[in-house]
Amino acid sequence: MAGKKSAKIVRNGRSLSGLRVLVGRARHQASVLSADLRSRGAKVIEIPFIEIRKPRSYRPLDTALKNIGTYDWLILTSVNGVDAFWKRLKKLHLTNLHLEHLQVAAIGPSTRRAAEKHGLNVDVVPKAYVAESVVERLRGRVKGKKILLARAKIARDVIPVELRKLGAQVDVAEAYETAMPLTSRTRLNTVLKDPKQCPNVVTFTSSSSALNFVTLVGGKASGKGSDANRLSTGGDARAYISKLAGVKLASIGPVTSATLRQLGLPVDIEAREYTIPGLVKAIVADRERRN
Repeated sequence: MAGKKSAKIVRNGRSLSGLRVLVGRARHQASVLSADLRSRGAKVIEIPFIEIRKPRSYRPLDTALKNIGTYDWLILTSVNGVDAFWKRLKKLHLTNLHLEHLQVAAIGPSTRRAAEKHGLNVDVVPKAYVAESVVERLRGRVKGKKILLARAKIARDVIPVELRKLGAQVDVAEAYETAMPLTSRTRLNTVLKDPKQCPNVVTFTSSSSALNFVTLVGGKASGKGSDANRLSTGGDARAYISKLAGVKLASIGPVTSATLRQLGLPVDIEAREYTIPGLVKAIVADRERRN
């Protein structure tokens, strides 16, 4: 009996054995997802679809930090936002003592953990890790309040627009920006053309990653405005869709899935919990259904 149980554990532990998975996260973020996939037996291919850069100007964020005492709430929507926020805080010789009066909302558990590592107490984490859920959790708590939203340069405007409708004053400060690493184009297309390297699954952890992926493999995007406004499959979308024949696309959640569909791509796998562990679980579940 014990022998059978042990065998089951080993088998489950290698549930992705032989599966080639393409991870397109920024280089400094790929390790967590890649390590989890490798621990389950997957062969991981890392080609970043996104590059994290400093914003062109820190002036809005620095101005907000210098006046942080006037804010009631701080909203953090990504680990990158947390990291950039603390770098600027340190640069301005400010400490956590300057943040003690704030109530803090984080969009998900990874963002919460990143904030807590810096000693910040997080008051609100929504059950669903999307902007709409952040707004819902803050309903009735922000009227007349001043809110600082630290985020990427290009992001959905759900949070500031909806919170302003609820009577809050919202200042949006760019903490970082995402860019497309053009150096990934050649390797990505080479991998997709080679049957021995072509991934069985491509993972997408944001709308920007989906958008950049399509552009890197031959699609089109305007490069301006929010993700929604940048979507463009002008011309014949088959030029890049044909490169993905037999490849499954795995999305971290409904917002990313919606972007993929707007780009004319199918969503074969979607995480039920919108986190990196949730994405891995969804890939495992899909593999088990087919076996």
